[in-house]
Amino acid sequence: MHQEALLKEIRRKIGDRSLNDEIANILNISYDAAHRRTSQKAKFSFEEALELAKYYQISLDQFLGAENQLVVKRTQPVKTTEDLLNYFENSLKILNVFQDITHSKVYYSAKDIPFFYTISDSVLSRFKFYVWMNLLNQDKFLSPFHEFNMQYHSVKNEMLKDLYDKQNVTEIWNDTTILSALRQITFYSEMGLLRKNDIELILEDLKKLLMDLENKTLEKSNFQIYINDLVILNNSILFKNEQQCSFFIPFSMFGYMMTNDKITCEDSLSYFEHQIKNSRSLNESGNRERKMFFNKMYEQIENLNQKL
Repeated sequence: MHQEALLKEIRRKIGDRSLNDEIANILNISYDAAHRRTSQKAKFSFEEALELAKYYQISLDQFLGAENQLVVKRTQPVKTTEDLLNYFENSLKILNVFQDITHSKVYYSAKDIPFFYTISDSVLSRFKFYVWMNLLNQDKFLSPFHEFNMQYHSVKNEMLKDLYDKQNVTEIWNDTTILSALRQITFYSEMGLLRKNDIELILEDLKKLLMDLENKTLEKSNFQIYINDLVILNNSILFKNEQQCSFFIPFSMFGYMMTNDKITCEDSLSYFEHQIKNSRSLNESGNRERKMFFNKMYEQIENLNQKL
């Protein structure tokens, strides 16, 4: 029964391609050996079934026999600069899976500014890297920001940023989404690790980021921002298209649990849609309401600039 269910999922994902050829290539076995397995005259070994499920991103939850049990994957812990860059590269691979722009959708519950916006070569991005490495590095505290230097793979990070920008994205924000960035600037300033001119440049970049988002709400049909003041956002992300879905929920700053389980993805989509029903669309709002939201964030930036 389990083998039949696994084969059914693989058939659904490969479409018109030969099932026997696919199995033979992935498991590195002969065509006849693959045929014996697809005709169920022979059983997949546990390792073979796991390899197929991993290759086709098939959730193993359906084979557990218990409705409320899940098999989840987790991202690798981030403790070094290399770990962080690997995290971004893996994110690029995930988005590449969902790069069918016509039918793919991304939902992002933005407790903080989505990291896709802060991985360029701006001063704000360099500051965010500085903060991330300070918070994730368990061995030592980094030097002042102006002395901070890290190897930066700008090409791949720009690819990730651009690929996210091309998706059909729905983000849910509230007026606290930028607070963590402002608090980080305040903290490192009070520690004497940020110089005045660096603060001004970081805040200037943050304001520009928000201005770009404000313009996107007017210009791009594949980008939606909703404002929800009723729930605490949590940086969870749902990627989906017609063939598959992936749901990510954080357990640390750059630590996510991920599942491809269809029912879980459907439940998370339903929850996102329920949040949206109780939110205000900045794309469809009048100029006054949209301006009020962004002006509130610009005002927070200006107040911090004056204070520091």
